[in-house]
Amino acid sequence: MKAKFMQLFRLQPGEGSLVFVLGFALLANAVAMQIAGIVSISGFLKFGGVNSILIVLFVDYAFILITGALQTLVIDKFTRKDLILWITLLFASLFVFLRLMFLFNAPDWLNYSLMYILAEQQFILFPLVFWVLANDIFKISQAKRVFPVISGWNFAGKLIGIGIAAISPMLFARLGIEVEEILTINTFVYLLAFMVLWTGLRKTEVRKTVTQTETLGETLREGWDFMSNVPSFRFMMYTILALAVADTIIEFRFLVVTDSVFTDQASYQTFFSMYRLGITLLSLILQAFVTSVLIKYMQLKNTFLFFPVVAFAGAVAMILLPGVNIAIAVMAGVKLIRDTINESGRKSFQGLVPEERRGRVSTLMESYLPSIGTMLACVAGYAIVYVGEILGASVVLWYLLVAAVGGVFALYAVLKMRKVYDDSLYNWRLKRRQRKTQTVLLDKLMD
Repeated sequence: MKAKFMQLFRLQPGEGSLVFVLGFALLANAVAMQIAGIVSISGFLKFGGVNSILIVLFVDYAFILITGALQTLVIDKFTRKDLILWITLLFASLFVFLRLMFLFNAPDWLNYSLMYILAEQQFILFPLVFWVLANDIFKISQAKRVFPVISGWNFAGKLIGIGIAAISPMLFARLGIEVEEILTINTFVYLLAFMVLWTGLRKTEVRKTVTQTETLGETLREGWDFMSNVPSFRFMMYTILALAVADTIIEFRFLVVTDSVFTDQASYQTFFSMYRLGITLLSLILQAFVTSVLIKYMQLKNTFLFFPVVAFAGAVAMILLPGVNIAIAVMAGVKLIRDTINESGRKSFQGLVPEERRGRVSTLMESYLPSIGTMLACVAGYAIVYVGEILGASVVLWYLLVAAVGGVFALYAVLKMRKVYDDSLYNWRLKRRQRKTQTVLLDKLMD
């Protein structure tokens, strides 16, 4: 049975246990993240109001910037095994704290706001450290085989988390259990993940990188220097910022429309669970059968065209056809492309960065830039909504135009990136990776 499993997923001796350990950790984070995300959205829309979600998002991503700064400082200084263990234990502790807030009757809008913020940290911070660790454990030739298998655990975790979130309102109501008791499940999941990681990675060798001694400012400047002076990465920076703006506004519109249809917490939680289930299943199919083929035959630089086109078309569709079905379809399309083709392409793009800089550059690409773009969208969106409330006028057209402009600008930046992509590969800041060309070729021959 084990031999067939190894053969099916093209795993070599010694890789199976690592794939299980890392895959389980990714699964656990996905389970807890889906539970927290779905429950927090449905709860906040009931107690906080849909327009206030822009304020929560702004605070959330401001917090991500702060924690991102701390991660930028430590991610290349300490062993990634210790970092992933501490982050796993930290999430378990935070869910205990949040459960106590419900227990001591803190305001519901505050509890669900904090739960939503915590779910966003799970989505951004945990994978950031996780994939840097995975890149340090596996060689490039191994990564091509095992990363898709490990990513499959993430999709499985999403399905389990969505299933728990979907059935919990009905099940908890029958058992007389409060909805916030679901936080106990998340605590248990992270504690279990901590034990699996701690026991499974004790004897695992991790590629050593040069120990950094820079201050926070110096560390940020080095990452910024790389992003701004390598032309392809500079235009990718503009693309990420613009798409974060478009993505945030489209999601806000989706929440406004669906909140007007599913008006109580239980029905919205069930709907949102089913919506995420559909997205997850479609993403699994796309990731398994389409993404790798596109990257191989279209070239990496061309795959970044999809997300801007879908974001622009989605914003225009929401303007012309403002119904709930279009809102769901547009939101599904945007998230589907973002979480499959665009995300896989971005991770492959980061593979160009030398190992000793990859942690800081990936933090900028996965944390800072999306955070800044989201915060800009929140400020613009809330200002438009606030003015609309004062004037008593509909402002849907205006904030969706912001999303459309973001999609157009992102498309422009991708087109510029494509023109300089090949020349950027010879930039001296990538020279450390170029010195390893012979090793990479040998790895490919052995693959």
